[in-house]
Amino acid sequence: MRDPVYGHVETNSIPDGYHEAVTKNLAETVELDDPRLARIVRLRLVTDPGFPFFDLSYCHGQLRDGTFVRVQLPQFQFSKRELNRELIAMCKAAGVYGKALGIFDPEVVSKLYG
Repeated sequence: MRDPVYGHVETNSIPDGYHEAVTKNLAETVELDDPRLARIVRLRLVTDPGFPFFDLSYCHGQLRDGTFVRVQLPQFQFSKRELNRELIAMCKAAGVYGKALGIFDPEVVSKLYG
């Protein structure tokens, strides 16, 4: 949806209560292949019009014990055309199953087009 004031387009904006529930409670930073990581809860990607890549803004996850964490991904830029393919390759290289982590779920991926 295009913001009438700033002119940007955003998919899957931050849900109500997300900041209080997740962002304020980030306990640590873990790697994508950390065995404690149960799921990805938010993958935020940003880009500019005409730029062929998404830049990683942040990735948040949840450990098996329920703790929310920052997730350090092994790459910070993804092709707009090949986003899913690059996410699959990244997860495969890290030895994790991206679908099981929820990294492809529509409610997880958020894109901001400046």
